[in-house]
Amino acid sequence: MATGCSSSTGGKKAEEGDAAASAGRADTPRMTVAMVTHASPGDTFWDLIRKGAQAAAAKDNIKLVYSSDPNAGNQANLVQNAIDQKVDGIALTAAKPQAMKDVIGKATSAGIPVVGFNSGVGDRKKLGMLEYFGQDENIAGQAFGQRLNQIGAKHALCVIQEQGQVALESRCAGLKKGFSGKTDILYVNDTDMPSVKSTITAKLKQDSSIDQVVTLGAPIAPTAVQSLSDAGGKAKVATFDLNKDLVSAIQKGTIEFTVDQQPYLQGYLAVDALWLYRTNGNFSGGGAAPVLTGPTFITKDNVDSVAKFAAKGTR
Repeated sequence: MATGCSSSTGGKKAEEGDAAASAGRADTPRMTVAMVTHASPGDTFWDLIRKGAQAAAAKDNIKLVYSSDPNAGNQANLVQNAIDQKVDGIALTAAKPQAMKDVIGKATSAGIPVVGFNSGVGDRKKLGMLEYFGQDENIAGQAFGQRLNQIGAKHALCVIQEQGQVALESRCAGLKKGFSGKTDILYVNDTDMPSVKSTITAKLKQDSSIDQVVTLGAPIAPTAVQSLSDAGGKAKVATFDLNKDLVSAIQKGTIEFTVDQQPYLQGYLAVDALWLYRTNGNFSGGGAAPVLTGPTFITKDNVDSVAKFAAKGTR
């Protein structure tokens, strides 16, 4: 869930939004917003987040500074860098909430509003976030489990690509709650896809009663399909999140369905919210409730309605 590095933390930093044409920009003072995520290398999910953020920045006359690191301590350092640069707002993910607590407190003490998105919904108030945009992952997991009940699955394997990441753990916990069958958890490392493939294959060979593999990210799902082929079993694959390759797989029937949390919308709303707060004192969710961007089920029946947007890289 492509990463980056700053010279001090090993994470990559890029300035975005400056190249947008001035036509159509908000007639408000130029702002600087930092977006700091826990993105892992090669995960196309974050390309959608960034495109949404860039679109909002272009509209709102914002200089967007994006940085990321999957290591929670390094991510906190990136947030501290943004504070030191006296940015006008920070949008961040809190995949490891405890690691972000102190630095978010420093930001708010410095008068910098912080909004959260994508990860950390359950800790948003404790962390002092102004607003939150994303999916309640436990609820999404429960809905996923209930759908598995409807299609007759009996034994699910929930594959978590980063142990301890709250959003991913919540998805599998919700799945286990909503699913009436048996649920096993399998941890893999999504930075090593050959290892992911071999680990899933070994588990399927070990337990032939598994009839449903659940992956928690679009890049993992095709690898799980390959594992099924290698294991020679009859299990099926369904997943969370969406990209253009997954659209094709759903159309062909190799992936049953996915849950879309609309990452483009998360990135867009997080940046736009900071502009609205700074320029007009607005905030969403009544100061307490998250603004939910999912879950939405994408199946063979409705995938064509989002295919053109996925082809553009915005779904």
